Amino acid sequence: MKKRELGRTGIMVSEICLGTMTFGQQNTEAQGHAQLDLALDHGVNFIDTAELYSIPPRAETYGATETIIGSWLRARGGRDRVILASKVVGRSNMPWFRPGGEETRLSPRQIRYAIEGSLRRLGTDYIDLYQMHWPDRRIGLFGEDGTTFGAKVEADEVPIAETLGVLGDLVNEGKIRHVGVSNETPWGVSQYLDCAKTGAPRVASIQNAYNLLNRTFEMGLAEIAMREKVGLLAYSPLAQGYLTGKYLDGARPAGARTTLFNRGQRYEKPGVDVAIRAYLELARAEGIDPVQMAIAFVTSRPFVTSNIIGATSIEQLTTIMGSLRVEITPELEARINAIHQLHSNPAP
Repeated sequence: MKKRELGRTGIMVSEICLGTMTFGQQNTEAQGHAQLDLALDHGVNFIDTAELYSIPPRAETYGATETIIGSWLRARGGRDRVILASKVVGRSNMPWFRPGGEETRLSPRQIRYAIEGSLRRLGTDYIDLYQMHWPDRRIGLFGEDGTTFGAKVEADEVPIAETLGVLGDLVNEGKIRHVGVSNETPWGVSQYLDCAKTGAPRVASIQNAYNLLNRTFEMGLAEIAMREKVGLLAYSPLAQGYLTGKYLDGARPAGARTTLFNRGQRYEKPGVDVAIRAYLELARAEGIDPVQMAIAFVTSRPFVTSNIIGATSIEQLTTIMGSLRVEITPELEARINAIHQLHSNPAP
């Protein structure tokens, strides 16, 4: 397992990060602990969670994932062995996150409330990377329309400088070490970087979706990531499992995430199945497990700091770890890019 620097922080994180959003619904506490153990055995030192998790978000399971990671840390010890990342929810009307059911915002008061809850559930004094899960401003999110052209400027937006101000205070207090963003745009990242010039914390990473069906990160954010050393923490490298082919033609395997929760609309757009079939055929022709090819492609990108993988079974996680043995040769990359040319970003 190779290590890469997290932004300009000097912290070295594994090129594979264990995503944990299934802990608390699809995975029990014991299963979550087993995944964490296996990941560490393979050299993973980077764990990603959020106050939002588990997924799908529900009042009954809010914070469950952080609680399971916290119990694992207490049972295993060695907090310093892992780089722990969590997130504060952005603007939303989900009423269970804040007292009184108020709209969640990236305001100083709410961020302080959120960090205290996360620290308590994780059973730790500090979080290594604290991320804004999505912006306070209203933009197209999670593949809703594939663009931000419909972004609406709201008079009551919490200024990015105000959000970063309280995060700077939390850094000074030792409750967080570094700051990251998630589901952000080039404009948003540039605003965060500008604020850092006046003494606010500098964002270390961008956690956005990136996979063979959605390479939109390459269109603007990749240059920022590389030139500014604000690398991508890529989520959904398997496109929520769609790149395995298990959902082709509307199939709904028992126990699969989309079968259970009907949340796969981002990957059910026109042209998606055609693209998936092309990548599956390429993997078969190359004698590569299609899961491992899709994961290895993401890990191999020069703008990726770490590839956030997730699984619901030890078998799946073991297969994913096998992607570290797959090389994306120039010849294979050319064939992948040829498919991308014909079927570009069907699921942004």
